[in-house]
Amino acid sequence: MNKQAIFHEKFYEEYTSDPAADSGRMETIIKELNDFELIEPQSALDEDILLVHTEDHLNRVKKIREQIYPVALLAAGGAILASEYAITEKQPMFAIIRPPGHHASPEGFWGFCYFNNIAIAIQKLIKENKINKAVIIDYDLHFGDGTDNTFSKTSKVIYYSVKGSDRAQFISNMESFLEKCEDIDIIAVSAGFDRHEDDWGGLLTTDDYEQIGKILKKSAERMCNRKRFAVLEGGYNHAVLGKNVRAFINGFY
Repeated sequence: MNKQAIFHEKFYEEYTSDPAADSGRMETIIKELNDFELIEPQSALDEDILLVHTEDHLNRVKKIREQIYPVALLAAGGAILASEYAITEKQPMFAIIRPPGHHASPEGFWGFCYFNNIAIAIQKLIKENKINKAVIIDYDLHFGDGTDNTFSKTSKVIYYSVKGSDRAQFISNMESFLEKCEDIDIIAVSAGFDRHEDDWGGLLTTDDYEQIGKILKKSAERMCNRKRFAVLEGGYNHAVLGKNVRAFINGFY
């Protein structure tokens, strides 16, 4: 089977001036994955966005962030497609998408995020009765307040933001949490790479991302019949981002 990932050339386009939209950011990832088959997603529908966000939120992005709205729909569509591969093919999938999403709450957005891509994908699976319970692992440098806000009142989705004061504790905390999870139908991953030693967080090595991927793969094989997918969140040092993504995928697939 060919190695595959989700990507669309429109993600190359600079849609605003924030670091997530920087020119060259997507290029460094795709260059590193030059042996991958890239699968193009379709844009999410407004009705998909409304599974998580309010109409006011949707309209605010649509009208005030006119340039961002189309690519934000495409990013959400990429997360949805990755989740569908995980469910129907039992094939791990990584969605190389932007804008990121984990700071987008049902009624608001910040931190370079507009629609909560991973939350929309999970909520769609729940609505379509394809899963009963999911766990979202977020190893980005920043807490995904939008994802937490989205699922704080439901037992169908467990959100866990990985923390740790050093590399070993960080990985151990994630592994310990996953070992306690039960009755999970899918593992979704908010894959942020800004905790790397040469990025904003200054903590993890490239090899650590491969180890994280391996732990997530092993957990998915144990608890949910291999069903897992990941979506890109942060990661801003172009010199190391592609290598870190590749390392994670090497472990995760």
